[in-house]
Amino acid sequence: MRCGDFKESYLDDEEIFQTFFVKFWLAVLLLFLCVLPWISNAYIMYVANLIGIAVIGAVGLNLLTGFTGQISLGHAAFIGVGGYATAILMTRLDFSFWLALPLAGLVSAGAGMVIGIPSLRVKGLYLCIATLAAQFIFEFVFVHWESMTRGIRGINVPPPRIGHFVFDTEKSFYYITLFIVVIAVGFARNLVRTKWGRAFVAIRDRDLAAEIMGINLFRYKLAAFAVSSFYAGVAGGLWVGFIKVITPEHFPFSLSIQYLAMVIVGGLGSVIGSIFGAIFMTLVPELLNVLTSMGKDFFPSIGQHFIPMKEVVFGSLIVGFLIFEPHGLAEIWHRVKNFFSLWPFSY
Repeated sequence: MRCGDFKESYLDDEEIFQTFFVKFWLAVLLLFLCVLPWISNAYIMYVANLIGIAVIGAVGLNLLTGFTGQISLGHAAFIGVGGYATAILMTRLDFSFWLALPLAGLVSAGAGMVIGIPSLRVKGLYLCIATLAAQFIFEFVFVHWESMTRGIRGINVPPPRIGHFVFDTEKSFYYITLFIVVIAVGFARNLVRTKWGRAFVAIRDRDLAAEIMGINLFRYKLAAFAVSSFYAGVAGGLWVGFIKVITPEHFPFSLSIQYLAMVIVGGLGSVIGSIFGAIFMTLVPELLNVLTSMGKDFFPSIGQHFIPMKEVVFGSLIVGFLIFEPHGLAEIWHRVKNFFSLWPFSY
C-alpha cells in the first residue's frame, strides 16, 4: 500500500505516472486498446472512432474553457474549419491526408486566434456572444462560399492511405484515431504542467492578478485560443477522413453545445475529465438507441413515444448529473482513487 510521497530528485517529482501500479495499468489499457479491433465488430469500432475524435475536440476546448476560463460557443465552427481545410487540401491541391491534417489544424488555429482577439477586452457572457457570432459566421461561409466548399452539396474526400494500404474501414481507421488521441492527450497533459499551463490557470483564476505578476494576457489568451482551435481542426480533419464526406450540416451550433457539455460533465480544468466527458456524451445517445431497438420487440409502439423523447432523456441525464456531481466525472474518479489508495485503512 502506498503510504508516503517521498522523492529524491526534481525529475522524480515531475513524473506524470509516479508509481509502478499506474504505469502497469496504463500499459494494460494501451494493450487493450490496440487489440480492441480484433475482438470487436464494425459498430463498436464506429463508436470507438467517434469517441476518439470527440476526445481530441473536448481536450482542446477544456484547455480554453477549463484551464484558461475563456468560454467558447463556437467550437464546432473551428472543427468545421479544420474539416473543410482537410477536404480542400486533399481534393484541390492533392495533398496527402498525413500532410493535410496538421495543416488543417494550423488553419483552424489561425482562425481561432482571429476570433480570440476580442478576448483581451471582453470576457464572460460577452466573450460567449463573440464566439457565438463566430459560429454563425463560419456556418454562413460553409454554406454560401460554394466555389470553395461546394455549399450544401459537400465535398467527397478519399480515404487516407500509406502506399497501397488504404484506411477505408472502421477497424483500420481506428489506429489512426488512437495514435492521434494518445499524442493529443499526452501533449495536453504536459502542457498544463509547463509555464504556459500555469499562466492559463492564473488567467482563469484572476486575470488582473496574473497581469500584475507579469503574465502577458494578450499573448496567453491568444495562445489558448490557438491551441484549442488546433485541437478542433485536427478533430475536424479526422472526422472528414473517417466519414469521407463533409457538408455544413455536420457542424451545427448544437455540436458546440455538445462539446461544452463534454467538458462540464467530465470536469472543467481536467484532461482526464475531457476523456470521461467525451465518452459519456458519445455513449449515452448510442445506449438510448440500443434500448429503443430492444424495446421494440416488447412494445412495438415505443418508437412513436420514446424516440422524440430521447433528447429530453439525454438532457435530463446531464442536468441530473450536474446537480449531484457539479465537479464532473473527474472528481468521482479522484474520489475512487483516493479510496483505494488508503483501503482498507482510512487513516
